[in-house]
Amino acid sequence: MTPDLLQLSQSVADLCRQAGAFIREQVSSFDQSKIVTKGLHDLVSYVDKESEKMLVEGLQKLFPEAGFVTEEGTVANSDESTEYRWIIDPLDGTTNFIHGLPCFAVSVALARGVVPVLGVVYEVSRDECFRGAEGLGAFLNDKPIRVSTAASTEDTLIATGLPFYKFDHMDAYMAILKEYAQHSRGIRRWGSAATDLAYVACGRFDSYFEFNINAYDVAAGILLVREAGGRVTQWLKDGDPVFSRETLATNGLVHDQMQTVMKKHWQEGFQM
Repeated sequence: MTPDLLQLSQSVADLCRQAGAFIREQVSSFDQSKIVTKGLHDLVSYVDKESEKMLVEGLQKLFPEAGFVTEEGTVANSDESTEYRWIIDPLDGTTNFIHGLPCFAVSVALARGVVPVLGVVYEVSRDECFRGAEGLGAFLNDKPIRVSTAASTEDTLIATGLPFYKFDHMDAYMAILKEYAQHSRGIRRWGSAATDLAYVACGRFDSYFEFNINAYDVAAGILLVREAGGRVTQWLKDGDPVFSRETLATNGLVHDQMQTVMKKHWQEGFQM
């Protein structure tokens, strides 16, 4: 079955807003004692899990033929042979949320194989809903969005994420950061990959890069950037940026320039 992506994206956006409303309600009453550590610097709360349950239940009704790839495991993850899969991060930016910082988002993508064909990122604090669908464009609160027109890295504002585990390649990563810091308008570490990508899609950021990143963090945002006219690849080459654990997203105009810097400092054999 081929879904109606336009109608489905609107329904998914409504569902993400509902999950976002629940998250927003929890900000003032959040119970710090219920934080669970999944791994080094990797936190989860009951808010993440309850939000994911809400999303899974709603998405199953919208498109029951699709499987799931979820962060919190509230439903069994489907294997790669499943034609369509929902890829969900119920609260991207959990650490920000826990510490009372304003940037966190609900991220939902629908992928056909490894290619996202629908994406919604709802940034809760600013009540901004980004949505898009394959071949149908990208929108912010239902207004069309496009990537920026910066043609040189010297004129770009760059988003990234700092590794919070697996620090094997920090020297190479810091060398890349150093070069970008010297040849851009600045670097921002927002703490929510989904939001970073949505901001590239609407032109607030000109590019975003990160490694050791998960599919549920980036799948929806990758669709948004592509539908807004940008380009998304792996760091050093074209290929699957959703499940490869490395993502480079730009307005397209500075993509080759950024890859040149990365190829100078990063080795293709590095394990993510």
